[in-house]
This record gives sequence, structure tokens and C-alpha cells, in this order.
Amino acid sequence: MPAIADIQPEPVHQWLPMEKGLLLVAGPCSVESRDQLTETIQGLAATGKKIIVRAGIWKPRSRPGQFEGAGAKALPWLDQIRKSTGLPMAVEVARPKHVELCLKHNIELIWLGARTTVNPFMVQEIANAIQGTGLPVMIKNPVSPDFRLWMGAIERIVMAGTNKIIAVHRGFHTHLKSVYRNIPLWNIPLQLSKEIPGLPVICDPSHIAGDKTLIRQVAIQAMALKMNGLMIETHHQPEKALTDPLQQITPTLFNQLIDEINTMKEMDADENTLQTIRLHIDEHDYQLLELLAKRFALSVEVGKLKKKLGKSVVQPTRQEDLFRDREEKAKTLGLNISFVNKLMQLLHNESVVVQHKNK
Repeated sequence: MPAIADIQPEPVHQWLPMEKGLLLVAGPCSVESRDQLTETIQGLAATGKKIIVRAGIWKPRSRPGQFEGAGAKALPWLDQIRKSTGLPMAVEVARPKHVELCLKHNIELIWLGARTTVNPFMVQEIANAIQGTGLPVMIKNPVSPDFRLWMGAIERIVMAGTNKIIAVHRGFHTHLKSVYRNIPLWNIPLQLSKEIPGLPVICDPSHIAGDKTLIRQVAIQAMALKMNGLMIETHHQPEKALTDPLQQITPTLFNQLIDEINTMKEMDADENTLQTIRLHIDEHDYQLLELLAKRFALSVEVGKLKKKLGKSVVQPTRQEDLFRDREEKAKTLGLNISFVNKLMQLLHNESVVVQHKNK
């Protein structure tokens, strides 16, 4: 097995087109028909951006009976569209046979999805299939926040003889509630960048957000963290998509987002720093809201237990102890005591309301 220090990714700009220093991957979550694919990709090509097309031909679904992509019959469509637009094509693979078919149809890149990366046996089978081909591979993080699994998948692909690799951060599924479909846990992709210097790490805001209204803020956060690019699901008619309609955007909206990001990159250093700080504030605000939701969920449980035990909702001794404890912690953290006291009173009042409703 190669040591981490031996993994030396080939600079991505040497083998893929970049849009003002960014690697952009866009296309439909799943390939549904020739017309859907053609209209979506023509929409992307019309933006004039340097884009790598992502196309979900084989879609691993959680339950049987759901649409699983057009399958191998879509490969000639991709080949034809590549010739007409000049855009490179990328396809998700989960089996050695998928790799064989992609090589046969001149697919420029393949990627391993989160459900594949989580399984070392599947990763090794794909690594064996690309052995000696030098085929570029994008590797998504595993479903769970397991850094070793992600690193292991990269190592297996490198051992197959390719140093054209890209890591894709698509967030993680955990037991925690979040406004996002998958929690970003930004520290994990940042750790990966630190462990393997030069490794391109791009962000998949579509899968992190799970909602098109949140894609922009995730994408901009990724850019603030100096990620190397974006993979965004696009569809010419997202509302009619057969898979993940809520997290796909039109080529027009994709183009507007990239233009906004490019404009931000051109800002002077102080303005850019201001935008970055604001993004961090936004992220902390979202975390605060998630914590508030968890706190009041606990208030509901407390209310039920008080009813069962025959206790009153308001307990002055507990309230005094709580306020005193939080004031001491606020002092330790250097917070404004008056503000914290007002905040705790508001939280307490709302907790009482919640308990009365659920008692």
C-alpha cells in the first residue's frame, strides 16, 4: 500500500478544462431520455462555461422499483453529445462492467458514489477494472463520516495506476437533524486536503443541500473554504425530474450562480474577507437554529415527564440554578452578561409555553 506521502495527484488543470481556476461538473442527477439529456447539456454548453458533464446512467437507489437511470443505452448518447459540444463526460460506476462499458464509449471520467466508497470490496473491484488504463476518477466521500474509508478508496484507486484523482465532498448522513440533506462537516474534506497536498477537492452542494434554495449558500461556503470546484446537479426541467427533483437547478440558474462566484473571486481582499466572515456567521446561525430545535424537543420530553410525575411546569429553584450556571459560563466565555440573561429568560419563557402545550 502506498504511503500517504507517495500519493501525488496530477494537477487537475493539466488534464481537465477549468473555469477561471474552478473545476465545474454539472449535469442531470439521472439520465432519463435522449431528449432530456440533450436539452440539459445544450443548456449548459450555451453558458459558454468550461464544464465537465456529470450524467447518472446507473443510479443506485435505496429501494427497488424506483427509477435507476437509462442504463448502458445512454452511453452512445453521451458520446454523440460530447462530439457536438466538446464537453467531457463523467459517469458514475458501481461495477467492473460499468467501467468496461465507459472505456468502450470514450467516457473521459468516472466517479465512485457515496454508496460505493463505503464498501472497500466494491472499490477494489473497480480499481481492478481500471488497472493500467490511467482513467481519471472522482471519489465521493462515503455516506457516513468515516475519514479512513474515504482515504482508503483514494489509496485503492491510486494503487490501480492513476494519479488523476478528484475528491468530491457531498456531505454525510448522521443521526443529527439539520436544514441540509447531508451535514457538511467541513473539517473532514479540509483534513483530506491537508493529508494529501495537491489533491483537488470539490464540493457537491446539491447532495449537501437536498434543496435547490440552499445550493447557493453551500456553494459559496465551499468557495470561501478554498475548495477547487463544484459538482451541481442540473436539469432542463427540474420539477419533472425522475430522481431528486428538489435538488436540481436549471442550466440558467447554474450559470447565474457561477457568475456570482466569479464576481466574488474578483473582489478586493478586504471585501472578500468580509463576505467570508458573513458566510461563517450564516453557518453559525443555522447551527444555532438547529440547536434551538433540539433544545425545545427536549422541553417537550420534560413536559411529559413532569405531567407523569405530577410536577408543575415552572420550578423556581431549577430556574434560579439554571440562570446562575449560565451566567457563570457566559462570564468565562467573555459574553455580555446582560444579553445572556435576556436570552436565557426568553428561552425559559418559550420552554414553559412548549411544556404547557405538550403536558
